[in-house]
Amino acid sequence: MQIDITTGLLDDCKQCPSPNKDIRPKNTAIDLVVVHSISLPPGEYGGDAIEHFFKNQLDKNQHPYFEEIHQIKVSSHVLIKRSGEIVQFVPFHERAWHAGQSNYMGRECCNDFSIGIELEGTDTDLFEDDQYKQLDLLIAALQKAYPQISANITGHSDIAPGRKSDPGTGFDWNKLNNASKGVV
Repeated sequence: MQIDITTGLLDDCKQCPSPNKDIRPKNTAIDLVVVHSISLPPGEYGGDAIEHFFKNQLDKNQHPYFEEIHQIKVSSHVLIKRSGEIVQFVPFHERAWHAGQSNYMGRECCNDFSIGIELEGTDTDLFEDDQYKQLDLLIAALQKAYPQISANITGHSDIAPGRKSDPGTGFDWNKLNNASKGVV
């Protein structure tokens, strides 16, 4: 797994460009990874609703919950599906709209300096071993491309406490560093 530092694109994954992005502030180092979880409709897996949501193409008539969220403009850099498939929405050198109002170690506006990774899941369901393996490999590739990231990996709940709870209790942080070693 490799990242083209010029284009900000991950090789060997589906590209699904989102309009919900912009340019990072000038001279801002990318030094944080934020892990999220999402399922659309809530608690349901599979399908392409997440992709449609991040592309502003969610059909509000397909599910009652979609009526509430179809006009929200959000994105993530990548999604890791339950199968381990990775979908990229925003090039890593651009700012995805994933963190909202947030703070990491006293620094506001985490979207400015972070990479958002969504895992298909809920705050309570367990994640799949394939997701941990892909997440571990992706983080290693990100650390190679953006060495400032180092060990700065956190959950959405940690940068937006009280407002967000993902990736939730179903995410095992201990599996993260062991996934690519086959210890999941």
